[in-house]
Amino acid sequence: MARVFLGVSKRQCLVSLTRLVEFTLSIDVHESLKEILPVVLGGGFALYSLLCRHAKIRTIPNQHRTDEELTTYSRNTFHEDSFAGKTKKWLEETPLRKNSLLILVLIGTCMVIGDGILTPAISVLSASGGIKVDHPDMSNDIVVVVAVFILVGLFSMQHYGTDRVGWLFAPIVLLWFLFIGGIGMFNIWKYDSSVLKAFSPVYIYRYFRRGGKDGWTSLGGIMLSITGTEALFADLAHFPVSTVQLAFTVVVFPSLLLAYSGQAAYLMQNPEHVVDAFYRSIPGGMYWPMFIVATLAAIVASQATISATFSIIKQAVALGCFPRVKVVHTSKKFLGQIYIPDINWILMILCIAVTAGFQQQSQIGNAYGTAVVLVMLTTTFLMTLVMLLVWHCHWILVLLFTSLSLVIECTYFSAVIFKVDQGGWVPLVIAATFLLIMYVWHYGTLKRYELEMHSKVSMAWIIGLGPSLGLVRVPGIGLVYTELASGVPHIFSHFITNLPAIHKVVVFVCVKYLPVYMVPEEERFLVKRIGPKNFHMFRCVARYGYKDLHKKDEDFENKLFNNLFTFVRLESMMENFSDSDEYSLYGQQTQQSGECSLVDNADSYTSDLDVTISSVESIVPARSLHTNHTIASSGRESNPTEVDEMEFLNSCRDAGVVHILGNTVVIARRNSRFYKKIAIDYIYAFLRKICRENSVIFNVPHESLLNVGQIFYV
Repeated sequence: MARVFLGVSKRQCLVSLTRLVEFTLSIDVHESLKEILPVVLGGGFALYSLLCRHAKIRTIPNQHRTDEELTTYSRNTFHEDSFAGKTKKWLEETPLRKNSLLILVLIGTCMVIGDGILTPAISVLSASGGIKVDHPDMSNDIVVVVAVFILVGLFSMQHYGTDRVGWLFAPIVLLWFLFIGGIGMFNIWKYDSSVLKAFSPVYIYRYFRRGGKDGWTSLGGIMLSITGTEALFADLAHFPVSTVQLAFTVVVFPSLLLAYSGQAAYLMQNPEHVVDAFYRSIPGGMYWPMFIVATLAAIVASQATISATFSIIKQAVALGCFPRVKVVHTSKKFLGQIYIPDINWILMILCIAVTAGFQQQSQIGNAYGTAVVLVMLTTTFLMTLVMLLVWHCHWILVLLFTSLSLVIECTYFSAVIFKVDQGGWVPLVIAATFLLIMYVWHYGTLKRYELEMHSKVSMAWIIGLGPSLGLVRVPGIGLVYTELASGVPHIFSHFITNLPAIHKVVVFVCVKYLPVYMVPEEERFLVKRIGPKNFHMFRCVARYGYKDLHKKDEDFENKLFNNLFTFVRLESMMENFSDSDEYSLYGQQTQQSGECSLVDNADSYTSDLDVTISSVESIVPARSLHTNHTIASSGRESNPTEVDEMEFLNSCRDAGVVHILGNTVVIARRNSRFYKKIAIDYIYAFLRKICRENSVIFNVPHESLLNVGQIFYV
């Protein structure tokens, strides 16, 4: 139990302890570490997102050339004949390799989710087990009931977030380490100081030679004593390197060594207490204070992994690998502190089931070790690709890193295999369930996107309808939401075919998540014009990173229209500089050089103006866009055409805004294989029913919502 409890409690230790020293050493974190070493445990999706920027391995083909011009979209180039170039080409050649890499990422992610289930169960059950030490006659069922009550209270408080109670974490964890370090020193002095000889590597060889197979399989339990060390790397995204090194070297590592050595000294004279050596080794007067601190430390450790699970689910949703769920941001200061109600209650039910089902820390510990080792293995494979494609390390260095890592990890993996029938099957079942959900959802999303791309409307057909689109153009603005970042979606033709009217202004809105950790606010929107000016049709692509906050509809709508109006003004300015119908204006270049940079637009249809607004306030005065003033940056009077269109857009906005959402139903064909029918017609359809609607995510009021349904056969 000592190994179990100490191992899982280290997860939050560095997060808490480094807050005590982060103000004493103010060294900034390198920007790349914020992506490669994310806050959450097991950065599989962060590594995968980084790889997607350097190789075309993303299965959903929604990339656009303008995405690569973001300031956070950093990517390196390398020669095609280099080892990195050959590796990149090999990955991009077949869809099978892309899918295999995605499945590897999903396996690691599902294991981390399993870790988020097992950590609260094993932490709380280990802490509450101390009651039985002081009361030996107490039934084990009572200990389980106490643990269940603590778990219910823990998950019930998640909606408050860590921002309100986070100030308690550092004192609790610091007190915890001081206690275990002090008790360890006392036990070494009282029982047997010769245990310090165990620091000699010679004893490792002697242990395996004497223990044989039993000694080898014991590594599955020893694994739990080192599972908190990944917090060293996870916390680099939040704290400077020096603060992490100081906290670990001065407090964490010495306290753990003293605690483990103290328990070993105690067991030298009390070998019969090996099952509950942690609480047995506590001096009598310190028992109840230590029990309280241990319980609080278990809650802190559980809080960390639960929050990490929320972050991973949010990343999975952003990358199209998990059904849409409600994400609540619990802190105004830190966007990483989120709460997902649906996932929270699912985790609580599974935690209670694991705790009540096993009722023993040893079996849960076996399951925990299996999950951690598999996460380490998947992370190592992804890091190998990152070293090649992102860092451009020499292949010899990559081979050395991979070999050394796999030797250690495969050694532990071979040990935990023997624990599968003793509880190690739990994370495998949990991971398999979540893997099925995530892969089926991604497969359905991919097929739906491919069908929408294949059936999108040609620009020639739109122009052939004329400025009125063959319908009555009623006052107002219609926001047509689509997943396509280019072209006119099929839902639009389906809409105008079945209804006799359309709004005077149509804006195709695409909310797209990019494989970056964040998109700067000034670069979030990409505005285009579709067709001639008298069509009054636009496209607005809103780009987000997997850590960005998608704000509510009121704020999103205001920013969308602000960027649309700014686009009209900039377009009018550009008419005086070029006779070309196709060009791009980048506000950042205008701000830096004072000149307008004209770039060829390679879009698939004509008269489609690209404008990436990098700094709106530097181009347009910070005043109301509803008034027509002189443009300060040009020093000239506004173009009459611009004034007319601005007035027209404002009048249409005042007339009302209608949100048009597509409700696409995907059905498997009759001649499809049975597993495809099960995946699409049952699993994916069920997930579509229980996931949150786009109207809820965008916070669209029902009175201004219009759903348009269509069916695709795959």
